[in-house]
Amino acid sequence: MNVLQIIAIVFALFAISRVILRMRDKKLTPGEFFFWTLIWLGLLGVVFFPSLTSRLANLIGIGRGIDLIIYGSIAILFYLLFRIYVKIEEIEQEITKVVREISIIKKKK
Repeated sequence: MNVLQIIAIVFALFAISRVILRMRDKKLTPGEFFFWTLIWLGLLGVVFFPSLTSRLANLIGIGRGIDLIIYGSIAILFYLLFRIYVKIEEIEQEITKVVREISIIKKKK
């Protein structure tokens, strides 16, 4: 086992512990808990079975296992970015609504 594998294992275990703590604090939904746990367990799977990514990549029709990981990571990042964008839009709409209500209340006084 090389240094990079050890670092990846320690990081994945730390990340899983954070996911479990957030779930206990009820800051994650069960779906989010499942998603993040799957991501970090996937990292552990790649560390322990690196040839698995190459076999899966060949099955899908991609040349190398690392290419599969990069493509998947980019797709996940775009999905998460989309979710953040939607959440920010919702928050902006809520803030606008609250500001309008406060303004109406102050105007009536």
